[in-house]
Amino acid sequence: MASGFSFNGGTPRCFAFWQEFSKCYAQTDAPSQCRLQADDYLECLHHTNEIARAKAIKAEFVRKATHQAQEGRKQADILADGVIVGVGLIQRGQGEAAAAS
Repeated sequence: MASGFSFNGGTPRCFAFWQEFSKCYAQTDAPSQCRLQADDYLECLHHTNEIARAKAIKAEFVRKATHQAQEGRKQADILADGVIVGVGLIQRGQGEAAAAS
């Protein structure tokens, strides 16, 4: 914590977390007891957990989009082969031949 003032002159965004950490650190005999407050303060400064979560969400979104694109491609191939796909009554070649006669 360099100055205690933010860029615009007010309190910085992580000042409350810094106060909690410094209060805990001053009152305890073992600094390891303040690990949660230190983690909160560091997360506020660097956003490491938030960034990791955003990357995981993006990776899952990309994985699902890729899977849906592959499924969509398979479905488009099936639709291109026949008009009534589920029953298989009208095939593309037969429909064109009937339309031509």
